[in-house]
Amino acid sequence: MAAYGIDCAFERTGALDVAVNPHQLADLRDEPGFLDAAAVRAEVDSPTYLGGLWDRRGNAMLDPARLAWGLADVAEAHGVRVVENTGVRALRRDGNQVALHTGTGTVRADRVALGTNVFRSLLRRTRLHVVPVYDHVLVTEPLSADQLAAIGWRSRQGISDAGNQFHYYRLTPDNRILWGGYDAVYHYGRRMHAEHDQRPATFRVLAEHFFETFPQLAGLRFSHRWGGAIDTCTRFFAFYGTALGGRVSYAVGHTGLGVGASRFSGNVMLDLLAGEATERTELAMVRSRPLPFPPEPFAYAGIQATRWSLARADEVGRRNLWLRTLDRLGLGFDS
Repeated sequence: MAAYGIDCAFERTGALDVAVNPHQLADLRDEPGFLDAAAVRAEVDSPTYLGGLWDRRGNAMLDPARLAWGLADVAEAHGVRVVENTGVRALRRDGNQVALHTGTGTVRADRVALGTNVFRSLLRRTRLHVVPVYDHVLVTEPLSADQLAAIGWRSRQGISDAGNQFHYYRLTPDNRILWGGYDAVYHYGRRMHAEHDQRPATFRVLAEHFFETFPQLAGLRFSHRWGGAIDTCTRFFAFYGTALGGRVSYAVGHTGLGVGASRFSGNVMLDLLAGEATERTELAMVRSRPLPFPPEPFAYAGIQATRWSLARADEVGRRNLWLRTLDRLGLGFDS
């Protein structure tokens, strides 16, 4: 980013993973960088914090939109043509090339890298492997100097809690708090619609949890709220593959990990298109694929059962039979 002059508000702050229930401490206590309750509250003061881990080098904060815009500018400066708002409806083998059919014409290419994210894949083989799950975010007004002093946060770390249904939050460059996560929502039938981006019930839950975490900020208002769909697969991290005789590669199913993982995924797709056996392509996570989601109504029932079970595990500190079965099948975060 620095080499290309991309201003994306990059901050090498590291990240805190905080325990907010006693049973979460067991998974953190023996790790390097563990902070007890007093030490973690000296970093960021919340009465809910019982301990935490500070990964000082493995994480950084940035503005993903400004990063994407900056990368597009760099690509165009090097001769890449970026054509937005041009939907590709289908792709097919065309001799030694791949034909991509759009609403206004056909583009042909020797090689194609597909990054369709949560949107309908052009490859039928991956369509049952991904479902859209909606994530929502609140952003506060800028904190005053007194409000910021009340919670500390001088090192500006990114923060998430150690729950299954976790919150993630950070300070913006103008000292707002971005607060999101927890209430991931799946709509029956894999439905995606702009109206799902705004969900008042979820925003109310997020606001309640925010003030439980930072009661000293009572009265602070939220200036922005939004939501969007992320591409989730059954193992909760990306999978990869090729099609049309190796002329097409794809990466999909990032489950919200796209900012950190997209560079790796891009390199995997380039390796696959080159037909090269590399350290990346030999990884089990690249060579294997997750199980597909079942058709409806079984997908909806299974996802709701999983959400309920994860919430219950956060409360009691034990994984029930449903979650243990998913673990044995290699599904979910523990896969």
